[in-house]
Amino acid sequence: MFNYVICSEPDKELFKKQCNALEKHIPNIQKHDLLKDVDDSETQIYSLNGKTITVHNSYYIGSLYIESEVKLEPYFNSSK
Repeated sequence: MFNYVICSEPDKELFKKQCNALEKHIPNIQKHDLLKDVDDSETQIYSLNGKTITVHNSYYIGSLYIESEVKLEPYFNSSK
């Protein structure tokens, strides 16, 4: 499992931007459910080749982060 902290506090705009970046830079990514919690936290679920990628905007934890079964760095490598 790969974990990426995007921001040390939840941020709705950054959450949207991060989701858009994944959708733009990762070919064949499939967008699934957007889960919303009573505390306004959001989790966007994706899959890629049978593996799960989740983007969490968590007010409970106090962080915007990604949990992924796929290493994401190759999709965002600036030398491409």
